Amino acid sequence: MPIQLPKLKDGQKIYFASDFHLGAPNHQESRQREQQIIKWLDQISSDAAALFLVGDIFDFWFEYKHVIPKGFIRLQGKLAALADQGIPIYLFVGNHDMWMFDYFKEELNLDIHYDSQEFDINGKSFLVGHGDGLGPNDRFYKFIKRIFRNKGCQWLFGRLHPNLGMWIAQTWSNKSRKSHGVQDEKFHGDGEHLTAYCRSVSKTKSYDYFIFGHRHLPIKVPINDSCTYFNLGEWINYQTYGVFDGDNMELRAFEKDLVVFGD
Repeated sequence: MPIQLPKLKDGQKIYFASDFHLGAPNHQESRQREQQIIKWLDQISSDAAALFLVGDIFDFWFEYKHVIPKGFIRLQGKLAALADQGIPIYLFVGNHDMWMFDYFKEELNLDIHYDSQEFDINGKSFLVGHGDGLGPNDRFYKFIKRIFRNKGCQWLFGRLHPNLGMWIAQTWSNKSRKSHGVQDEKFHGDGEHLTAYCRSVSKTKSYDYFIFGHRHLPIKVPINDSCTYFNLGEWINYQTYGVFDGDNMELRAFEKDLVVFGD
């Protein structure tokens, strides 16, 4: 069932962002990006009716029973302040940070989603999700994702000392990012997996907007006369985000006074 958001008041907006990849590629660059993200969050706090963080906020995240990854405290504090201010925050797990359990819900009051979710916003229908593992092909990743999402495998990983567990995961994450980096920079037209997924879903279910991350490129693709797929891009190179004003959806670039794509 779709989640129904309250009707937007005059001047209110819904914001979407994904793929901050905090922690990558090193501490210094990650800290600079975190400060930029906080500046963006400060800017949108005056008119945000809701905030969607659509996966891979962290380059790696695993919650042990009594331990969370070191760092990112400025972002966590800002999100907690926004939630305390009454702004609903919907946090989707991505393929780099899928091991979120209850910390963000209990400590920051964020609404956590592990799969794509339907939303109704001002009479417009949205399907929102990170986007990993959707569409044709990529069978190896889909197999790996099933292993990573398996509670037994998560329990076994949690038995590792955090220093070892974090080292293994960060090594894997860096290797994955480097191996896919060149392909992530290219737009593949009709070969885009998420475009194919949106077109397949639209044959049986009608949405006004598909909103995904994961792809690392800001993308707008008309799926049919009444439906559009937006990919939010990422914050290492593009600093792009989505904004919905109740009638129209746009992709913008932070601090560049630039509408990348709009209705």
